[in-house]
Amino acid sequence: MKAHVINDKELISSYLLGNQASLEKLIHRHKNRVFAYILMIVKDKQLADDIFQDTFIKVINTIRSGAYKEEGKFIQWVMRIAHNLIIDYFRKSNRIPVIDNNNEEFDIFDTINITDESIEDRMITKQIHQDVRALIEFLPSEQKEVLYLRHYSEMSFKDIAEQTNVSINTALGRMRYALINLRKLIDEKELVLTH
Repeated sequence: MKAHVINDKELISSYLLGNQASLEKLIHRHKNRVFAYILMIVKDKQLADDIFQDTFIKVINTIRSGAYKEEGKFIQWVMRIAHNLIIDYFRKSNRIPVIDNNNEEFDIFDTINITDESIEDRMITKQIHQDVRALIEFLPSEQKEVLYLRHYSEMSFKDIAEQTNVSINTALGRMRYALINLRKLIDEKELVLTH
């Protein structure tokens, strides 16, 4: 007779009913895969440990609060949380350096990154683009249209005005409000959109 293997959904349900051992089984089942993924990207065991712990703290808090929704596989959701925490770490640690203008020996070329973009940089850039595109969807349709035409279609404001059948000033105004609203959304969602 074949033993029934309890799936992730059943373990989560069991945990929510008070069975702490279910949560331990769930974490034990996926910990190696999640940790290996984090370590592969950050290449630092201690940092990987920290991000791994933060990942599962977030997982546990989300499950406890009842906010976890079964939208596909549990492991994919956990990996997405780990991925986002890695992105957040790289964004915060790669802030633009502050330059001391009083330094006589200052050379601008010392601050320029001459090497190729790293995997982390590419991941961060990709995530920033995804975040911005997601935020644009919250804008009113006229603002969204002007922003897409200007930045993604690289049209001039004159061409945008002609295509949308408005004055150049109206097109400029819509762009201005789109940027103001994007800044508000970035603040509200506490996003960091820099390397």
